[in-house]
Amino acid sequence: MESALHQLKKYTVVVADTGDFNAIEEYKPQDATTNPSLILAAAKMPAYQHMMDQAIKYGIAKGGTEEEQVTNIMDKLFVGFGLEILKKIPGRVSTEVDARLSYDKDEMVARALRLIALYEEAGIDKERILIKLSSTWEGIQAGKELEEKHGVHCNMTLLFSFAQAVACAEAKVTLISPFVGRILDWYKESTGRKSYEPHEDPGVISVTKIYNYYKKFGYTTVVMGASFRNTGEVKALAGCDLLTISPSLLEELSQDHGTIKELLNEKNAKDCDLDKVHLDEKAFRWEHNEDRMAVEKLSDGIRKFAADAVKLESMIKEKVLHVKNGQ
Repeated sequence: MESALHQLKKYTVVVADTGDFNAIEEYKPQDATTNPSLILAAAKMPAYQHMMDQAIKYGIAKGGTEEEQVTNIMDKLFVGFGLEILKKIPGRVSTEVDARLSYDKDEMVARALRLIALYEEAGIDKERILIKLSSTWEGIQAGKELEEKHGVHCNMTLLFSFAQAVACAEAKVTLISPFVGRILDWYKESTGRKSYEPHEDPGVISVTKIYNYYKKFGYTTVVMGASFRNTGEVKALAGCDLLTISPSLLEELSQDHGTIKELLNEKNAKDCDLDKVHLDEKAFRWEHNEDRMAVEKLSDGIRKFAADAVKLESMIKEKVLHVKNGQ
């Protein structure tokens, strides 16, 4: 019997959610996603110190204020990881714009274009890059501008509400990443309920509704379920356009020989009882605000990614100091 991972790949594009190249080589995903937390974890590993060193060399050579040097080093480091990952996958890598810019549309666009320029300098076409942006109203509008004016593909992350999904579809971004496991976390914490079967998991229900809505109304934006807590959630979304999965869950799926069934598909989506919605900024802010879980998890997610960006910056500043002091 084929492994669950092998079966899943028949229905869904499997993406590796990691900055660890070894895991990517082992599970052979189509695409890979990174974020500040994953890059921070990888940057601490001795195996990747040479990448940090290269980025620091680049940042110092570029000159400017300490702040500008650190920003340039961060961008170079994120792109450096992306370049290595692209050597190991046939598809695309997602590289994230600093979460601290989540409420500044113009800065997000500028930073995204800088990341794309660094990839292009290294000979990588922008078609192989997805720029990750927080799914705030400003982030969604940044995604719209990047797609329309610059032909840059965007991956809208930290997505928890149906309102966010509708706004992303209307902005015609390439891809969204609804966070299955973090939705489940919130419900466990707020209800005191310790476990959910996959079919009643609030994260699975949320992504299923979004997928069905997109397919029913013919939106081009694709859905990539993310942030899984167990393989049950993954299996319950078999058929979703893409699923980005951590190495530990990829390993579990590769050892699992149970049968995987396609649970999401366009035919079933077309038959769903869903009405089309249009959201301008006011309606978006109201509808998103009505979803307490989504409001709390979006804010929390931005804070966590921002905190890891600050930790990475501190690490960089310390190393820059050592280099400048000749240590």
